[in-house]
Amino acid sequence: MNNSDKTTLTAETEINAPIEKVWALWTTPEDIMQWNNPNADWHTPRVENDLRPGGKFLFAMALKDGSLNFDFTGSYDEVITNKLISYTLNDGRRSTITFTSGTSVKLVEAFEADNTQPIATQQEFCQAVLDGFKGYVEGK
Repeated sequence: MNNSDKTTLTAETEINAPIEKVWALWTTPEDIMQWNNPNADWHTPRVENDLRPGGKFLFAMALKDGSLNFDFTGSYDEVITNKLISYTLNDGRRSTITFTSGTSVKLVEAFEADNTQPIATQQEFCQAVLDGFKGYVEGK
């Protein structure tokens, strides 16, 4: 399958916080472990994050009951502090996250869908994670 055959999904949120705070909480492993979950049934018990072009990342995600887990892994293609993160997952799918600051921060994640999971499920999962991130930032 070439990239033109892939479906790109988009999730976004608007966060009432300064861009520096949003960026720091998005990229720090200890914080990622707190917000990187679509709901209270999930957790992220381990994070490795080498935030630089060519740097690798690993977010170990799991249902708390132990019935499902997976490693979200890849490498960064481009990093522009407070503005953009693009990466390629180990399975070849690409994602771009943009941070647009003004009176609030608009965070938009565009990602290539996995062809083994329902599109709606992937969209809902990503949006729920972003919504959780918004709540984490605004509550901190």
